[in-house]
Amino acid sequence: MNNALLVIDYSYDFAAPDGKLTAGEAAQAIEAAIVDRIREAHEARQPIFFMMDLHFEQDDLHPESKLFPPHNIEGTEGRALYGKVHDVYGEIKDEQNVFFIDKRRYSAFAGTPLNQLLQERKVDTVTLTGLVTDICIMHTAVDAYNNGYGIVVPASCVASFNPAGHESALDHFKNALGATIEP
Repeated sequence: MNNALLVIDYSYDFAAPDGKLTAGEAAQAIEAAIVDRIREAHEARQPIFFMMDLHFEQDDLHPESKLFPPHNIEGTEGRALYGKVHDVYGEIKDEQNVFFIDKRRYSAFAGTPLNQLLQERKVDTVTLTGLVTDICIMHTAVDAYNNGYGIVVPASCVASFNPAGHESALDHFKNALGATIEP
């Protein structure tokens, strides 16, 4: 198995108590587990992709503008990686196996070079971490499945605003996408 770690949308706006679209305590509770996964992947020299939601001021044409309040606006603190994930990224960001990629849709694959970068590195399995389980993690998982990747989702590394949606997504990953759900 040739694995890559994806850290999806673990931003200030999604995780901080005062974030613009925060998943609150559930998002903060996964911080240490994500940091551990980043460190493990780094030590194993696996590719690590920090995939970050990107919006602009007056982004009225983006479909999310009708569903959610403005969040992850370019040039704001809200787009920064949150907490210790920010710190560990700062330690490793200049290494060849570490990538920070902006994304404009829920899926980390939509409109990004992610699939090509994974193929170039002969990755066959992606480990999905971050926020939120039943939106961006879900859409990324479906695209990973449709692109032929094995999927691992550590339940301790994903969270949502919606506990029922979180549980439903984990069930979907396992039973509809064949994902391995780890503790």
